[in-house]
Amino acid sequence: MAWAKQLLLVAAGLPGFSLAQTPLEAAVSSDVRYLIGAAYRYSPEYFGARQYAGDIKPLWAVRWGRWRIATSGSSGLMGFGRETVDGGAGASRELFRNENFNLGFGLRVDSGRNSRDSESTQGLPDVKRTLRGRLFVGYTLAPSWQLGGSLSQDLAGRDGGLVWNADLRKQLFRSAGGELNLGLGVAGGNGRYMQSYFGVPEGPAAERLGRSYAPGSGLRDAGLGLSYTRSVSKHWVCFSSLGVGRLLGSAADSPLNQKPSSYSWSLGLAYRN
Repeated sequence: MAWAKQLLLVAAGLPGFSLAQTPLEAAVSSDVRYLIGAAYRYSPEYFGARQYAGDIKPLWAVRWGRWRIATSGSSGLMGFGRETVDGGAGASRELFRNENFNLGFGLRVDSGRNSRDSESTQGLPDVKRTLRGRLFVGYTLAPSWQLGGSLSQDLAGRDGGLVWNADLRKQLFRSAGGELNLGLGVAGGNGRYMQSYFGVPEGPAAERLGRSYAPGSGLRDAGLGLSYTRSVSKHWVCFSSLGVGRLLGSAADSPLNQKPSSYSWSLGLAYRN
């Protein structure tokens, strides 16, 4: 979408954003912070897959002032116990933050989908690797309630489309070293995104799956998750999570949907300076 591209480019060009800075904002450290670790995740092969798979992925993140570069899930771990802003995977920059609100933008490489990776998606068009731009916001509703959302747009026009998500998080427990959170989220996409990941064009794949399918824009899925993060020491932090989800709307109607409900869990350990 052209407006999303223009908004991201404008945001990227603003060195300090136009909103008046608060003392909390101005206190952002210019020290270089880093994190390195690993996490094991067990989840479906793709949204709606019957088959599950587990893999170990590296965790790393670097932060300098308002800029961050991180793998998925690493940015929040680096800030645990110190701050609440999480720019997500890729390169991100915080534009504005005060006690209740934060706003930022990010760029990341989306690996897309290799259709040969799963037996169910073989014969479908691959989704090409692309560059995504992301705007994210967060708002503290109450001391233990946080609302967040983001828009992620394919900037290279490689059929990645637009994805959006919104989530509500409740802090169930917090101590000097640990935090237990419950989160509820919902996500969706525009027609291009839904067609790339849930569509089935005419051809051999459609014959194998029983029909062709052209989804429209709308909801993709909703999920409920429980996560626990703990500082083992000044430098070491560990985490675990358990989540359940369900496909919705045109994603649930896709012939690629073998099992609308799913679960996932993960464990990780990381070192931070």
